[in-house]
Amino acid sequence: MYRVDVLVQGFPGKGTCHGGLGWSTITLLRSNERTILIDVGAFGIRKPLAKQLRAHGVAASDVTDVVLTHAHYDHAVNFVLFDRATVWIGAEELRWAAAQPPGFDPLPELYVDALDADPRVRRIAAGDEFLPGLRAIAAPGHTPGSLIFYLTANDVPVIFTGDAAKNRAELVSRRVDATEDEAASAASIEAIWQLWRAMPGTLLIPGHDLTMQLDASGKPVYVGERRAGISAWFAETLEETSEFDLSCAAHADRGPHP
Repeated sequence: MYRVDVLVQGFPGKGTCHGGLGWSTITLLRSNERTILIDVGAFGIRKPLAKQLRAHGVAASDVTDVVLTHAHYDHAVNFVLFDRATVWIGAEELRWAAAQPPGFDPLPELYVDALDADPRVRRIAAGDEFLPGLRAIAAPGHTPGSLIFYLTANDVPVIFTGDAAKNRAELVSRRVDATEDEAASAASIEAIWQLWRAMPGTLLIPGHDLTMQLDASGKPVYVGERRAGISAWFAETLEETSEFDLSCAAHADRGPHP
């Protein structure tokens, strides 16, 4: 069995003037043998991630495995911080990402090149149980080789959807905000729903939102409480800041706490 801790909450939103926030979910799995990170975040999360790892008693050198849902910058670039870890990514995803020319998109070209060349990287396929109790499932659309991961080692299964289902709105509406292939994304959302309904109590950890469970009526409800905000210097001293709470508690559909 694994202990499951969400180190960084993903956030379901975009900047109105500055593009994607890139605030994605990072989850820590620990067993007696392994210390695993599911996705590793963008540059901006490095200090908070280091703080969270310390708070959980984990050093970067303790991480045995980095598991990437897909190659976009906000999920993948920090793999370089864990130089003792085996890095797992979909073979199809890495082939696609490495073949793309530089463009105005979320692929971090130099980091994809580094992933493709790194001897620590293990390429996985849909259906592989590549770590004990952790299986890869194809979920194309957002990117052609996106994978979701299904944890069956625990009494309560956990689904890690990455950006195949970024947030609750995508799951409920069956529509996605950003995708390379809308039809493929729709099919992946349906596959996620089938897997989620298969075992009562299953936790779903999305790429950009809080953890969720299905209630008795089959409706996704949040597990936990959202924490998000921005502190800005709009005054004339560094001591004066304007605080903006982005948790939107009034709109949160909270469910049971774990």
